[in-house]
Parts: sequence; C-alpha cells; structure tokens
Amino acid sequence: MNTKKLLNITAFASMLVVANSCGVKNDSGNKAEETTKQVKTEETEKIKVSIDTVHAEKVAQLEELTSTVKAFAKNDIVSQNPGRIIKIYCEVGDYVKKGQLLVKMDETSLINIKTQMIQAEVDYKRVKALQEAGGASQQQVDQLKMQLDVLKENYNNLLENVNLTAPISGVITARNYDSGDMYKGGAEIVTINQMQPVKILVNVSEDNFTKIKKGQNVDVTVDALPGEHFKGSISIIYPTMDATTRTFPVEINISNPANKVRPGMFARTTFNLGTAKHVLVPDVAIQKQLGSGDHYVYTYKNGKVSYSKVETGRVIGDKIEIKSGVEDGAMVVVGGMAKLTDGLEVDVVAKQLK
Repeated sequence: MNTKKLLNITAFASMLVVANSCGVKNDSGNKAEETTKQVKTEETEKIKVSIDTVHAEKVAQLEELTSTVKAFAKNDIVSQNPGRIIKIYCEVGDYVKKGQLLVKMDETSLINIKTQMIQAEVDYKRVKALQEAGGASQQQVDQLKMQLDVLKENYNNLLENVNLTAPISGVITARNYDSGDMYKGGAEIVTINQMQPVKILVNVSEDNFTKIKKGQNVDVTVDALPGEHFKGSISIIYPTMDATTRTFPVEINISNPANKVRPGMFARTTFNLGTAKHVLVPDVAIQKQLGSGDHYVYTYKNGKVSYSKVETGRVIGDKIEIKSGVEDGAMVVVGGMAKLTDGLEVDVVAKQLK
C-alpha cells in the first residue's frame, strides 16, 4: 500500500515538472520571436531625407586674389660722397614735391672744385687768345679745354651730391640720420614713397591668364578700411609664367587721390572674368570631407542616394556655385544626411528643406 502510494506521488511530480518545462519553453520562444521581429523592422526601416531639385544659372565668374599694397615708386636718397650732413629739411610723414631740397651736405669739396674750375676757365681763355694771335698751339688749347670740361662735370656731379633733391613727389617714409651726422656712404639718408598711385602685384593662374587684359578694371578692398571699395586697373601683365607657382604676375594701379591706401596694407583684388552657366546648390546640402578639403553632396535617383564630390565656387546668398560634380536638374539631399552612405535606399519625406 505504501509502495503503491509512493509510485503515484512520483508520477504526479514528474507530470508537474514536464508541464512547467513546457510553459517556460513557450515563454522564451515568444520573447525570441518578438525580438527577431523588432530587429527585422529596424533593419528594413529606411532613412528619411528631404531633397531639392537644382538648376544651372548664369553666374559671374569672380576671382579674388590677395596681396600687399606697394608704393608706385620708391627712392632712397643717398650721397655718392661721404661727408658731414649739414641740414635735413624733411621729417617722416612729410609730403615733398619733385625737385624739393631734402638734404644739404658739406660743401668743402664743392668749393675746392669750383675754385679749380674758375682758374681752368681763365687759363683756357688766355691760351685761346694767344692761339688766335699765333702765340700758342692748338694742342695746348685742346688740353686746357679738356681739363675745363672734366672739372665742370665733376662740379655738377658734386653739386647734385651736396644738394640732395626729391626725384619724385611722395611721402617721406624713413629718415636714418640727423643734421650734423657724419655720413660714410652706403645707407640711405631718407626714403620717399610715391603713393599716388599705389600698386598691387598679384599672381593670376594660367587658366585665367587669357581672360584678363591690360586696362581692365579691378575691384579692390583693404582690410584696414572695411566697407570701402577702390577702383584699380591692370597696368602690366607679365608675358612669362613663374615656373615655381605656375602663375603670371599682374600689376594693378590704384589712383589713390586721398592717400587712403597705404603701402604695406593687405589688399583683396576681385577680377570679373565673365559669366558661366553653373548649378547652384543650397549651402546646407554641401558637406566637407573630414581630414581633407574635399566637398561633397548626396544626389537622389530611383530611390537611392549617391555620393558626389563637387568643386565649389562663389557663395550667392544661401546657395553655392558648383563648378563640377552635379548636373543641371539633379535632385540633391538637403536634410537627413547624417547617416547616409553611397548607394543607400532612402525614403523621401519632403521635396524641400523644412
């Protein structure tokens, strides 16, 4: 009796274990099935993007080049002969006119040569009169005439180096001596810069070399004078290319009547090279490749996006000129670019940026 009861209890317990085991398996199976469905849903859900159709338009081709303003002409005032500086008649910042006396040097040597020149002229006239009377030879006359001419040339040369005048009109930009100093030669005593006009030298690429011409107007701005624009014109186009930079030097003159533009200022010159028909793309569509200077956009076609490297140009309002990489009438992604990859299928939710 006891044995029979024990067998019945054991059998009942086994059934409970089996039943419980079946219940656990069903619960786990349901949970696994739900997880699989969720993963599949996430995998098949497409990234939502906004797109915009872009078109080609005529765009002015403006080329901006930077350089430093230079004086139109620069003269260093020196004396060929060492000596004491008697007087300097100008200061840094003074405007001087061509021919104006700037520096007076010691006149001792000038006086000595002038004395010799006067005596040589007296001797020449005396011998010339004797020669005409038959008392002197032509050779004597010629020798004295040669001596007199040499003394006159030396006198005139020394006179220029005693009274130093301005060879150009301009502004004194340096003064390296004071009145009374001993000048030993070599270094400039004062420096003059001609600032009406001033000039800028820029380097034009070989692609744009044929698009510019002498006399062409150029818009100029300087960082030191924000908001002001100055009219420049091309004065010289160098005929040969710089082999190192592969560019052509071009000189631009600015009339500068008010002397606002000064040598040493940083200038930006803008050349108008005509027009070209290029696609304009919203600026939000253009991305920059990390680690490089490359730019790219995603274009949309037949449900997929494609990576397109682009060459950018001018910024026009909220759009950017694209010189290459996007065709007229293409659809570009303007929203939802964060997780895009080349060839990815996407879901378009808007035809324009929201």
